[in-house]
Amino acid sequence: MGAAALNIAVSKIHPDIIQAIALGILCNMMVCLAIWLTYSAKTVPGKILAIIFPITAFVAAGFEHSVANMYFLPYALFIKSFDPFFAASTKVNLTSLTWSSSLLNNLLPVTLGNIIGGAILVGAMYWFIYLRKKSN
Repeated sequence: MGAAALNIAVSKIHPDIIQAIALGILCNMMVCLAIWLTYSAKTVPGKILAIIFPITAFVAAGFEHSVANMYFLPYALFIKSFDPFFAASTKVNLTSLTWSSSLLNNLLPVTLGNIIGGAILVGAMYWFIYLRKKSN
């Protein structure tokens, strides 16, 4: 499990900034869809079922969510720092996995993408559909 975490963390810090922003936009659009779908359900089991498909889709598609990455990247960094013998035994090139690369190459652009996807694109779409003044 630790080796998988290191592999995934290294892959998360390597996309270019535009790709990280795009993955963040798409992810938060799916998260917002999950939240909106919960409003259509009246029971707790219905709300749980409503969130399963959008969340599963963003995970399966490899989209990036800043909150999930705030857990996952430090987890891999702690493995690298506190168990260097295990980290070396995985044969994963960890030289690029640092706190600064995690912040600059993943967390900042993904957070920006999450804000654009959730607050601007989804929020603006719902404003346009439901809250803007309708002309007669």
